[in-house]
Amino acid sequence: MGESRAPAADEASVAERANALCDATLSGDRRALARLLTAVENRTCIAEAALRRLYPMAGHAQLIGITGPPGAGKSTLVAALIAELRLTGRPVAVVAVDPSSPITGGAVLGDRVRMQAYATDDGVFIRSMASRGHAGGLSSATSAAAAVFDAAGFDVVLIETVGTGQSEVEVAATADTTVVVEAPEMGDEIQAIKAGLLEVADIIVVNKGDRPGAHRTAGQLHAMLADAPRDVGSGRPAPKRPDVLVTTAATGEGVPELLAALDRHRTSARGSDGAATRLARAEAQIWAVLSDRLHERARSFEAAPIAAALLGAVAAHELDPYAAADQLLDLMAGTGGACAPADKQD
Repeated sequence: MGESRAPAADEASVAERANALCDATLSGDRRALARLLTAVENRTCIAEAALRRLYPMAGHAQLIGITGPPGAGKSTLVAALIAELRLTGRPVAVVAVDPSSPITGGAVLGDRVRMQAYATDDGVFIRSMASRGHAGGLSSATSAAAAVFDAAGFDVVLIETVGTGQSEVEVAATADTTVVVEAPEMGDEIQAIKAGLLEVADIIVVNKGDRPGAHRTAGQLHAMLADAPRDVGSGRPAPKRPDVLVTTAATGEGVPELLAALDRHRTSARGSDGAATRLARAEAQIWAVLSDRLHERARSFEAAPIAAALLGAVAAHELDPYAAADQLLDLMAGTGGACAPADKQD
């Protein structure tokens, strides 16, 4: 990583391999799709070349973010949504972002284990991705993976976040529709409001509706949202007025109503109402790529004598860290690309 860009011959090889993966993926080859997603997660040069071709083909699928605190039943609700979507013949992909293994960096909780019922369904593709320490409940490659699924013809892409609770508001900048899942009597309602988690919701689902207190929890959420201020300061977005639904994902109760609400929101999101969301997603994608590029280029200077000298100067309080960072940024300008070598793709 962090090396200068490959010579022209290597770039031609990368482009050829990327095009081959794209062709196979677009023709319905699931093994090629899996390999392409692996390249995306590893941020290889092949993935970057493939996305340059596939990204203009995306923009048709509905991206649905599923977030909320641990124990709310997000994975069970995702499985129930898959079943409901397949009843209508709609192809659906899932990006399930899981915590990272501290040893391998891979996903600790593979959702392919949790959703084995769909392993042989050609209309369903489930991909577990490790968060790799990325804040906000998402993997940094989540948006790119969703774009690949979109270009490959999936009508709906479900993005299930890690489940760390109140910090997972980042999904709202990735999805067309954000679903916040709560469980009855978990004591999370007030805290979630304070942290902003419910403020990003387009739909709030109180899951495990067969438990005592489920409808009371839904009523509390209705009341909180009704009491939320409607007037906002200049330049601030207007508060959302999300639907509040009750489901029992384990039995499928309430899931058809949830899908109907998602379809209604899809219609509004495709019009002018969704323009702000699309701009926010574009901004998040650009800044994520820029952040990755800067990180990789900074790492390429770790072993350079100038970096060691700057570190020593800061450690000795001969130079402040801001000036050192500015000097490194000046050195980084014009350096090579940030994607991993192409041979890491397979």
